Amino acid sequence: MTETETRLLTALAGEARGPKRNALFALWLVARTAEAVVPPDAVPARSHRRRVELLQRRLSSVSVPGAIRRALPAALRQVAEGTPRAAALALHQLVAPTREAVGAAAADALAAAAIRARREALDPEPT
Repeated sequence: MTETETRLLTALAGEARGPKRNALFALWLVARTAEAVVPPDAVPARSHRRRVELLQRRLSSVSVPGAIRRALPAALRQVAEGTPRAAALALHQLVAPTREAVGAAAADALAAAAIRARREALDPEPT
């Protein structure tokens, strides 16, 4: 599990039932799928396509606050591309709506994941 997943799951565990908890769950699913294409543990393209299909199906039944609901379609389009650069963009697009609807801790977790994915997209080889 990545640091982002851990931070989002910790926030999820501390939240009572309701839209905020649902939003954290949805964000965790998106972050998990987006980070799966970031090296060094990137999944194969075929597996990623299947994950994206399952993600879209699962998110269709989750009730989330308006800011997150409006941001998810664009983020999902980016995640579907399956590149670290697209993953970084998808995660970055979710930071502001997450800060507004859920809070700073979850937004900071997504921002850190976006930075990590962007670094990998720009410099995939470790130095």
